[in-house]
Amino acid sequence: MWKRIDHQPKIKAGDGPQAAQLKELGAAQEPAMSHALELSEFQSFPVFEDISHHIKEEGAQLVKKVNAIFQLDITKDGKTILQWTIDLKNGSGDMYPGPARLPADTIFTIPEPIFMELVLGKMNPQKAFLAGKFKVSGKVLLGQKLERVFKDWAKF
Repeated sequence: MWKRIDHQPKIKAGDGPQAAQLKELGAAQEPAMSHALELSEFQSFPVFEDISHHIKEEGAQLVKKVNAIFQLDITKDGKTILQWTIDLKNGSGDMYPGPARLPADTIFTIPEPIFMELVLGKMNPQKAFLAGKFKVSGKVLLGQKLERVFKDWAKF
């Protein structure tokens, strides 16, 4: 439902929305985020933001190395709660919330706790995939290139 929020603090250029300022918009909301959860409830949200900054800095080099579009569907209780797209195929690369604007080469469907373990290096992606901890559709082998991107990000 629409809700008016009065007395909001002024936001300076470069500041993003604060989790407390985000409100559910009902039917206008993305289908992937149909749950009334705030961003602060997602462990993975700060990780995605940080990876996004890394891609903005290193994107041109990553596009040359990777040449693929990845869509990550983060799930909770079997339902998609977040979607992020990593475009390392076009321009100088991009990462944004939501489904891929162009056809994704590889789509990962990963429960949030498994994603966190994978991206933090606590779980081997190949073993986790073979054990059925997450699903991949499309060009499965491109997942190794995405793993390399995450490892490079972790070094920063």
